[in-house]
Amino acid sequence: MNASPLDNIRIVLSHTSHAGNIGAAARAMKTMGLRSLYLVNPVSFPDKEADIRAVSARDLLGQARVCSTIDKALEDTVFAAALTSRSRELEHETYDARVGAEILLENARYHPVALVFGAETSGLTAVEVSKCPVKIVIPTNPDYPSLNLASAVQVMAYELRMALMQAKPAKPKQTEPVTLNEIELFYHHLEQVMIRVDFLNPQQPKKLMQRLRRLYARSRLEREELNILRGILKAVEKHLSSKP
Repeated sequence: MNASPLDNIRIVLSHTSHAGNIGAAARAMKTMGLRSLYLVNPVSFPDKEADIRAVSARDLLGQARVCSTIDKALEDTVFAAALTSRSRELEHETYDARVGAEILLENARYHPVALVFGAETSGLTAVEVSKCPVKIVIPTNPDYPSLNLASAVQVMAYELRMALMQAKPAKPKQTEPVTLNEIELFYHHLEQVMIRVDFLNPQQPKKLMQRLRRLYARSRLEREELNILRGILKAVEKHLSSKP
């Protein structure tokens, strides 16, 4: 286990438009003891403006990982939270910043986790949110809920710091969690089997997979449980292949 659970928390900025916000986010992170920065398709990085805004946190920019997809940014993580205030038809489990930080920290005690922020103007896409088991909302003035990206990172970095200071001793690790990448492979496998048995029409999928994602996200699948589900899907495929 790392010296601090904060070392296991990666801040993921997706499709950031302004390089200055990347630098300001790095400064906000370092102030609170966070060091792991992942960038999904930033418009401009490396960038002089990011260096200027980072001030003494340029070392975080030098270590930042640039990824082509959200899946790459979430690679090897066992838990992720989407930071978004946008209401959606199919809502995830939603927590305020304080409780959300506590949940992230607890999951980060032994394994990598991620806190995902969207682009400045459009926020996170529905697909990006679907990759995260929970959603976190920063309570703001309902008459003016707009919050700068770097400011949002600072608020969450502070809450994570406070959660660390108030955390109780870690409980012994009971089970081996599965990574979000493994969960994604399961979803793909499930979708393909449902198509083969005519339960899912790929031309008119409606919101079936979104609903199933919410269902399994709530269950927090353990490795043995995931293996059982994958085994069932493989047995169905074997049965279908053996039919004349």
